[in-house]
This record gives sequence, C-alpha cells and structure tokens, in this order.
Amino acid sequence: MTLHADLFFSFRSPYSYLAIGRYRALAAEYDLTIALRTVLPIAIRDPSILFTGSPNVGRYIFRDAARVAEWLEIPYRWPRPDPVVQNLMTREIAAEQPYIHRLCRLGQAAERRGAGLAFADEVSKVIWSGTVDNWHEGDHLAGAAARAGLDLAELDAEAASDADALDAEIAANQAALEAAGHWGVPTLVFEGEPFFGQDRIALARWRMGQKGLRLR
Repeated sequence: MTLHADLFFSFRSPYSYLAIGRYRALAAEYDLTIALRTVLPIAIRDPSILFTGSPNVGRYIFRDAARVAEWLEIPYRWPRPDPVVQNLMTREIAAEQPYIHRLCRLGQAAERRGAGLAFADEVSKVIWSGTVDNWHEGDHLAGAAARAGLDLAELDAEAASDADALDAEIAANQAALEAAGHWGVPTLVFEGEPFFGQDRIALARWRMGQKGLRLR
C-alpha cells in the first residue's frame, strides 16, 4: 500500500533545501508519495514572527545551516541573490519582491503536474548549492526544470496566466500547515502528524514504518 505525506516547503529556507533532496530520495526508495506544499517564507507572510526579539536568531540560522550542510556533505552557500529581497543588517523587507512569488508559483504549478518534489529539489540545488551566481538569469532554472522533467516556459506561462489561483493554493497550503499544528518549514505531515525540521526525517520514516512503509 502506497503511503502519502505532505511536505511544507519554502524556497527561501536553508533547512528546506537541506531536507528536500533527502525526502526525494526517501520517496524514490520507498512506496511513498510526498506532495510538495509550497508556502511563502515567513519573511513575506509575517516578518514580525521571525525578525523580532534577539538578533541572535538570524545569526544562529546562518551558522547552523552552514554547519549542518557541512556535516551532511551537501554543497551550500547563502543564495546570490537572496530569493527574498531584504536588508539583512536592518531586517527590512523590500516592498518589491521580484523572485519569491515567481518561485512559489512555479513550485505549485510543478506540483499540479505531479513533479513538485523533483522540481523543488532541482531548483533548490541551483539556488543554494553555491555553484552559480545569479541563479535567476540565463538557463539555470530552465535546466533545473528540465532535470525534473518539466518545461520552465510552460510553468512560467501558467504562473503568469493563473497567478491568482496559484496564490490561493499557496495560501491554502499555509492554512493546512497551521491546521496540522505547525508554522515553519520544512514540515512533513503524515496522517495529521507534523515532523518539523531537516533533523526529523529519520523520525518521520520510523513513524511511517509503523504504518507499513515498504521498500519499492
């Protein structure tokens, strides 16, 4: 029996990047489907949640994500450009956001085609691995889409023509995440139970094993 789970994911989250490839590998190895549920980053949804209180929060995320990537031997560098246009010194979020809404709509359009997990993995590698600068230019995203079995021009056309519906689906993803009992990403939800963080993959696999998870 194929098991099903939802992965709530942000293209701006370093921890989502550190998790997505491992969840993709899990779904390839086991009789499991994982639906990509793209959400807007907290920096866009509600910056007051993430950027209040101690400035050590941001500093810790930068340090911790880098060392986790090193530990897992996953190529990593903070993106150039950042998917969210933000002054990291003042924490101010720019009014104009030319990247993140496109990425989220593309991710949702990819999931409509049943390839959300692969698309998010391939695009995240381009954005976060440090192998390219200006990931939004040239054929970087087109190559990532192709590796996921998709056509970027087709996805972009849908993201433009059906933006309102895609945004509504993204908002519904956020509501579903909150209904499952969490607010952050990456969160895998299996049978209503949330597993938050890139360090909960083994725990999620253990729980699914209790429910009959089997190798393909």
